Amino acid sequence: MKKKTKTKRSLSLPSKFYMLLIFIFLYAPIAVMILFSFNESSSTYVFSGFSTKWWQEMFQNSAAVSALKNTLLLAVVNSVCATVLGSVGAIGIFGAKSRLYKRAMMSVTNVPMMNPEIVTGISMMLLFVFAGTLVGRADVLGFWTLLIAHVTFSLPYVILNVLPKLRQFDMNVYEAAVDLGCTGTRAFFKVVLPGIASGILTGFVMSFTLSIDDFIISYFTNGPGFQTLPIYIFSMTKKRVKPDMYALSALIFFVILVLLIIMNAVQAKALKKKGNKF
Repeated sequence: MKKKTKTKRSLSLPSKFYMLLIFIFLYAPIAVMILFSFNESSSTYVFSGFSTKWWQEMFQNSAAVSALKNTLLLAVVNSVCATVLGSVGAIGIFGAKSRLYKRAMMSVTNVPMMNPEIVTGISMMLLFVFAGTLVGRADVLGFWTLLIAHVTFSLPYVILNVLPKLRQFDMNVYEAAVDLGCTGTRAFFKVVLPGIASGILTGFVMSFTLSIDDFIISYFTNGPGFQTLPIYIFSMTKKRVKPDMYALSALIFFVILVLLIIMNAVQAKALKKKGNKF
């Protein structure tokens, strides 16, 4: 018995060291980026002193602030649309009686995730340009084409987050609410919706983060009048990158980090509440 215990301990140490190396490899570049966003000089490899001037310069850069506003607007609208449509789609798939229909819908749902982003971006650009020629518009690419593209690749993530919550939910509670006098719609909003709220919130946060992060699909479907932050940062890399871009990237990182903390807290609260019921 003692030998087995020692073997387990000896195996756990390399695995912990391996995980530590992975986390260092993943987060060390982000830590360096945040550090140099507070650099006093414009050097991107020598830290000469602490200063917030690059953060101030970032907020004074009208093009960067405009791109940031566009990105946040697109992410919020995309998240709302994708969450509503994805939740309705998940409920429709869950309520379908035909197994063949469910399998077909899940296969269609998985296509945007499995398809390479460059293929999705080019195909959607060709579709929008073709639709623009049919209605006689040459400047069809812009906010609305970006929104349609972002909702398209965000929908599967919402559906795949809401469906497991629907499967975990006890539908007998819904039927009991209907038997006690609730209409189907009222019973859904009073009983089912609170039970799947954590999955809906997770899908919303994932849609938001995916929209902020996306570059390839946005690059092919955006127009000259609406520029998102990833595209703006990409255009800046053709020149010498200054630490104000580090500050902008660090700001995005902190926003995503806060959203992930909120999402994990909500999920933990939902699991705790579910555990208390049993």
